[in-house]
Amino acid sequence: MSSFVLTQQGNSVRWHWSRHRILKFPLCQSMLKPVYNYTKWYFKRTRVLPSPVFLKAKLMLRKLIFMVWVLSMPVLSQAEIKPEGVPESVVLSAEPNPHWVWVSDIVFHHMADGKAYLVDGDSGRFLGMLSTGMGFVALELPSDYSQIYSPETYFSRGTRGERTDVITFYDPRNLKPTGEVIIPGKRFSSMPTLNNFALTDDDRFLIVYNFTPAQSVSIIDVKERRLVGETTTAGCALVLPSGIRSFLMMCGDGSLMSVALNDHGEVTNKQRNDPFFDPQADPVTEKAVRWGDTWIFVSFKGDVYPVDVSGDQPKPGKSWSLFSAAERGESWRPGGIQHLAVHEASGKLYSLVHQGGDGTHKDPGQDVWVYDLKTQQQIQKIKLDRLATSIQVSKDDAPLMFSIFIGDPTLDVYDAFSGKHLRSVDEIGFTPTLLQTP
Repeated sequence: MSSFVLTQQGNSVRWHWSRHRILKFPLCQSMLKPVYNYTKWYFKRTRVLPSPVFLKAKLMLRKLIFMVWVLSMPVLSQAEIKPEGVPESVVLSAEPNPHWVWVSDIVFHHMADGKAYLVDGDSGRFLGMLSTGMGFVALELPSDYSQIYSPETYFSRGTRGERTDVITFYDPRNLKPTGEVIIPGKRFSSMPTLNNFALTDDDRFLIVYNFTPAQSVSIIDVKERRLVGETTTAGCALVLPSGIRSFLMMCGDGSLMSVALNDHGEVTNKQRNDPFFDPQADPVTEKAVRWGDTWIFVSFKGDVYPVDVSGDQPKPGKSWSLFSAAERGESWRPGGIQHLAVHEASGKLYSLVHQGGDGTHKDPGQDVWVYDLKTQQQIQKIKLDRLATSIQVSKDDAPLMFSIFIGDPTLDVYDAFSGKHLRSVDEIGFTPTLLQTP
């Protein structure tokens, strides 16, 4: 069937024939034919209409054609489009691939809906996702990967109402929740850092740092899935495991507080030690990483402070620098959200660095410098394909290095030993922050 198109020259209205794609369908023809016949007769009779009337008639006709097209869509869909089947759920291996990586996303665009994404670094394949609530920081992965623990916050009305904090237990094979423990609604929601919470070295107790701004920790028995209790930690923050029944906390004066537990998870001793750095002259970042029984702290200017935790109390070692005098003169500094990573077996420290002045300790970088922790010497420089705010290295003998930038959700994968770029995985969330490998 043909249709007409209205045109106007001055105050005169003209019509002419035109072919309209949607009018080839019988349903459209039967509905529009009376309108077409009446309009054709009317314009033959009057020929001239005032401009407002012309515009109204033209608009009404367009709306009618669009309505007929919309009404015809179900008929077209049923005739031309086959329905898609529902994809089957995939069960992941109980033994995790060491090259899997969890990417945490606090989702600054809508913080009530945090996410964690699982990606295979070897193939770049997306494997799964967890929905992790308001102000999401990271997951906690036990050494045997038998469960995934996630500190989460929810509100009864989505973004408002009664607050409930929980530790959610997930099955790592199908990523379904298997239970939860309600904890005090005080967990620290901050710019994500891996040390907001941690498991003791035997994976028995999960310690969660609280801030209201009063400081404390909640202790959860993950084996019995119960809250043990809460203890105050005034002036000290974050959680650094130091044994099967102990952990450290960073204090504002540059010292560490050691906390000891009994076999029931109850606190038996809290002791603050002498400061090991000057927080006024050059503070360390809160992004320390662990190498065996040694915690590695790095300052804003790049000084390294090792702390041995093999004994009952922490023992600071001799500090050393990431940068030579020439490199300091060129304003090289560490920076980012997760700017340090350690490969345990080789004893290598990976540091994300950039050139900048004071106050740039959270700036992204496009260079990763590698150090031998035994000799305390720089041994390699890796140039990244793009800026990064976070890096991580897998734990196996053929490690991968991962990098990501909070402002560009593209995960880059490198050979951690050669520095060769292997692949990129696009569109990993909205504002990716932390990287974790099993």
